Amino acid sequence: MDVLVEEAAKKAAVAWVAVDGRPAALVWCAWLGGALLVVTGEGEQAVPALAEATTAEVSLRGDHGGRIVTFPAEVTRIAPGDEAWTELVPQLAAKRLNAAGGAEELTRVWSERCVVSRLTPAGASAGLPDDAQAAPPRPTAATRLPRRPFRLHKVRGATKHR
Repeated sequence: MDVLVEEAAKKAAVAWVAVDGRPAALVWCAWLGGALLVVTGEGEQAVPALAEATTAEVSLRGDHGGRIVTFPAEVTRIAPGDEAWTELVPQLAAKRLNAAGGAEELTRVWSERCVVSRLTPAGASAGLPDDAQAAPPRPTAATRLPRRPFRLHKVRGATKHR
């Protein structure tokens, strides 16, 4: 395994995950058992097609906000009742911030309504691109036209002091 990938993933609280050429989605994650664990489904984050995917591309960023590494990952599901579920999912639930209920309740909810995916680094990390890879914002219903700023008074001209 790439040492850079492992070190960046250990420190990551979020990752950008792209599946099947779709735009990358920002997800919270945790590095446990040699892989990033991601929870998707009802009441959790949405990553289109991750639950059915076998591969994904993961990008990790540093404290300064810049990308550190992008790597291919093998995607597998951790099913309730599996040995990995018993070992890893309670640890993942304990790391989940702002969750209703405790780790045991969250683990139960995830087993009923969500998919826990394991993203294991597979292959060499990709080099960083030469260009900025900037893209226009995606369309969303959450946007609105900005209002003009409020002004308490208007300055009509400079006043002369004599």
